[in-house]
Amino acid sequence: MAGNILGKSFVVVSFGESHGKCIGTVIDGCPAGLKISEEDVQRELDLRKPRSLQIHTQRTEEDKVEILSGIFNGYTTGAPICMIVWNRDVRSMDYEVVRYLPRPSHADYFAYIKYGGFNDYRGGGRFSGRITAGFVMAGAVAKKLLREVLNIEVVAYSLEIGGVRAENFTLEDAVKYRYENDVRAPDKSSAEKMMEKIIEARSRGDSVGGIIECVVTGLPIGLGEPVFDSLDSDLAKALFSIPAVKGVEFGAGFKIARMLGSQSNDPFTIRDNKIVVEKNDSGGIVGGISTSAPLVFRVAFKPPASISIPQKTVDIREMKEKELVITGRHDPCIVPRAVPVVEAVTAIVLVDHAIRSGLIPPVLEKRDV
Repeated sequence: MAGNILGKSFVVVSFGESHGKCIGTVIDGCPAGLKISEEDVQRELDLRKPRSLQIHTQRTEEDKVEILSGIFNGYTTGAPICMIVWNRDVRSMDYEVVRYLPRPSHADYFAYIKYGGFNDYRGGGRFSGRITAGFVMAGAVAKKLLREVLNIEVVAYSLEIGGVRAENFTLEDAVKYRYENDVRAPDKSSAEKMMEKIIEARSRGDSVGGIIECVVTGLPIGLGEPVFDSLDSDLAKALFSIPAVKGVEFGAGFKIARMLGSQSNDPFTIRDNKIVVEKNDSGGIVGGISTSAPLVFRVAFKPPASISIPQKTVDIREMKEKELVITGRHDPCIVPRAVPVVEAVTAIVLVDHAIRSGLIPPVLEKRDV
């Protein structure tokens, strides 16, 4: 199964399946000299775990990270970093029922055809959101590099869930509040309404989707390698690699198609003796490179496809139509879990481009002999 590598200078390899022995990641190209520990990585992983079982799956994994290589005496060595979390709370028998009854809007049938029936179907296997634990582990290293070397901060939050959209909040509100509530909303009022939407859908055996917004501050001018490795190209690729993502928009996004050029253009001005843009409908990227304005984008997530409402499918052995009722443990909304995942893949792409641009050296700080 090719296609599990992201990046060119800061290279991340993803491995593991939902019900396999473990989920993991390998980072190649991380500079030597970054102070980091299992506690640093664990802190990020814990953000991905559910706080309230009211709105999350009943599957409860400890997700305790183990660093196997690449870190010695508390610092990165420059060698590949391998990290894993073990899969403990698995109930693979739940998936025997659907082995030959593909779940609507899951990859079950398409993976069965692509891999000749050899794919791991348990829990969705390689196509499960469970694999994003590896993204977050790699992202923990990337976020620390960005923060400590370049003073770049990556902040994501649930902008919308089930049609409830957060309004009238500031970035400071989001920084302070997003990880203080179960749905990762940027303010208390919207958090309560989003929670209600998820609980309501779950009570009917249904699910809801939503939108995550991400804002990155502190970027310099010039990150990105046009044309095929432009910053928005690589970010979009990484973001679409998160299971259930169906749309990505930067800045004004699709609204810009309904504007006039005189409305959508970001005029230049001078502030504090620096050339800056007056507004930021471009979202911090023009021509595929960063502009130093905040990088702003939104990611649309579909409702989880595993719902307990009866659905139409087929038996691929008998070639007959069947009705399917999905059992097992599933999230009624994955948006809250995905907030730290969006931050992680964003940080991975930005570090990769920062290294390629020479902004992050191969050795961060040489030790005295």
